Formats: sequence, structure tokens, C-alpha cells
Amino acid sequence: MKLIAFKYRFYPTNEQALLLAQTFGCVRFAYNSTLGFSKEQYDLGNKTNYNDWSKNLTLLKKNVDFSWLKEVSSVPLQQALKHLDKGFKSFFKSGFGYPKFKNKHNHQSASYMSNGFKWDESKQALTLAKMKQPLKIKWSRSFNGTPSSLTISKTKSGKYFVSILVKENINPLPVVNKTVGVDVGIKDLAICSDGTKFNNPRTTNKYAKKLAKASRSLAKKKKGSHNFNKQKLVVAKIHEKIANSRKDFTHKMTSKLVNENQVIGIESLKVKNMVKNRKLSKHIHDANFGEIVRQLEYKADWYGRTVSAISQWFPSSKMCSNCGAIYSGKWSLAIRTWSCECGVTHDRDQNAATNIHIESLRLLVA
Repeated sequence: MKLIAFKYRFYPTNEQALLLAQTFGCVRFAYNSTLGFSKEQYDLGNKTNYNDWSKNLTLLKKNVDFSWLKEVSSVPLQQALKHLDKGFKSFFKSGFGYPKFKNKHNHQSASYMSNGFKWDESKQALTLAKMKQPLKIKWSRSFNGTPSSLTISKTKSGKYFVSILVKENINPLPVVNKTVGVDVGIKDLAICSDGTKFNNPRTTNKYAKKLAKASRSLAKKKKGSHNFNKQKLVVAKIHEKIANSRKDFTHKMTSKLVNENQVIGIESLKVKNMVKNRKLSKHIHDANFGEIVRQLEYKADWYGRTVSAISQWFPSSKMCSNCGAIYSGKWSLAIRTWSCECGVTHDRDQNAATNIHIESLRLLVA
């Protein structure tokens, strides 16, 4: 049994949209006020945790000035505190991503546990707490089982989505007698040891001119005016198109790799360190390296495949895959082909993919 999130678009009524707007606002307020409370207490020398935050939220609800917090379900408010708690734990574990205050102009979301909604499987009707009617959801695919939790979200372009978490049985794919090493890059997004190449779609560059034109038009509008809001929506839709195109390509590529190979060798990349290179940071973000690895790992876990990650310090590019010798000259990104003393001429990326393949298999049997 695996926990799987099924995401659907839905179309709220005016009454539902109003309640969702209130819920998003209350969730954001609960999160931001709790984060501010935590910082204030820390400056005073006091450490706080989820229990302290929950007590503080109760006091806020009793305050006459914040009585509107009672108009929405209490479940997403408590979930906001749990998300903040998770954010702090992640920060203390990795040292990255200190929780930030949420902005009402960005992506909005609210999470519900099973006590915050009603699911009628026979009618396929999902009704949130405080709502009289079920949501009008576009059921693009079916699922079995009972939802354990869900997240309602609204994009900056004004679209509503519900992500439903369900426990599902996933049948492993048939075992195949094929393994592959994958080297990710910017020129070609992924190069495989079997010769397969996935061209880099360069999604950001594809829409760069259109986005720049829309952004210039937005900059000329008076902030807060009707035309400003209209143009802001245009810009948001372009950004959404870029993100969706990138996500679609990544899913198709990782699915193909998982479907066709039993073992997939990849390189452990520290993307946070890689993007410190100002000349390449934009291209690295657009290439979606981190998401590629994440998708390969969870899809391999679902379908009975194996992902073998080699060290980021392994010299995959400058090691000869024929004799194992290391390139002795000065190494740089400009070198796309090189010749080894053993007489073999290597394509940089293809050689790296071959070495990743060999090393990943060695690590599995070691």
C-alpha cells in the first residue's frame, strides 16, 4: 500500500469561493502570527513548540478582534501550525529553508484531515467543512479507498485544485533485464548509457520573449488598478504555462526510464550548491535536476525498480570508461570531447553516463 496524491481541478460556486478565500486568509494569518510569535519568544530566550503555538491560536480565537477565525473550519488552521512545525524541523535538520511569512498574492492553500471533510464514495461527492454543497470536481481519473487528507489550492492565475491523499495498491512492473546510467546536463537534459538522449526543452527560453513583453506591460500599469490586475493575471498564466510544460516533460521522461529499466544509475547532485554559479543558475533551475531525481526515486519505489545513486565527487566525466584513466589536463565545461591515452575519443556526456552506469552497478553488488 502506497500513499498517492490524486490532483483534480474543481470549479467552486460563488459562495464556496468566498468561504475558500476566507479559509486561505485565516490559514495564512494563523501561520504568519505563529511564526511571529515563535520569533518573539525566541528573542526573549524562550523556545516554543507546536503545543505552545496551538495554545496561542486558541487565545487569538478568543480575542474579539480576531473572532473571524471562528467563521472557518478549525482543521486547516491546526494543519497550518503542523506545516510550520515540519518546516522548522526540516530547517534544523538541513540548515536550509528557514520558514518565511506567507504572502496573500502568492499560491494559496489549505489542508484538511478526514475530520474536516465528508466523502461520499457512491456519489463521488466531496464536501468540505462549513460548506452546504459538494465541490464540482472534474474527475479526470478514479481512485479506490477512502481519502485520509486533502489540500485545497488556488493558483495565482485563479484556478482551484484539490489534491486527495489515498492509500492505493500499486502493482510492480514486470522485471526487465536492462540497466542504464543517466547523466543529466544542460545541453541535453539527460544522456543514457544505452545511447538514448532527452533533449533539453529549455522551457523558460521558449516563453522568454512573451513573458518579458507581458512583464513590461505590467510595469507600466498603475499598481492596484483594474488594468494592473488584468495584466498580472496574464503574467501569472505565462509562468503557469512554463511550470506545467516543464513538469509534463519531466514526468514523461522519468516514466519512460522507469518503465524500460530495472536499475537506473544517477549522480547525487547538490542543486543548492550548483545554482550558486550565476552564469548557469537560471539554466539549472529550468532543467529541473532536483525534480528529476525525486521522481525517479518515488516511481522506482512504486513499480519495483532500483535507483542507484553514486557520489557527486565521482569523476564520471573525466574518467575513461575504457581503461579507467583520469583526464590529466585542465578540466572545464567547455570540453565536450576528449581523447584518452589508450586511444579512445570520448563524448563528455556519453562517457559520463557509461561511467555512472558501471559505478552504480558496482555499488549495488558491493
